[in-house]
Amino acid sequence: MFGYANNETDVLMPAPITYSHRLVHKLAKLRKSNDVNWLRPDAKSQVTFKYESGKIHSIDTIVISTQHSPKFLKKKSKIIFMDKVIKMFCQKNIYTKTLKFL
Repeated sequence: MFGYANNETDVLMPAPITYSHRLVHKLAKLRKSNDVNWLRPDAKSQVTFKYESGKIHSIDTIVISTQHSPKFLKKKSKIIFMDKVIKMFCQKNIYTKTLKFL
């Protein structure tokens, strides 16, 4: 549990928990819209940031785990997640080409 406020995000919560919540919220919207018909309701995420001098520098790693149908294609899912989820909510200044996506 995070029990403190800060100015890293517009909701005054630490960036890792805020971005993790936004990821699963976006996944839920995709699932409910049937835009990605193999998504199922159970999903988890973790977002790891790099900090320099106490300030956010970039996102280091994003982990997404989601329940899926048997028709799930791993190769295609990475493209879908990057295009429809991650790039949609990441600020351009913290989204880098070195981002690890699992």
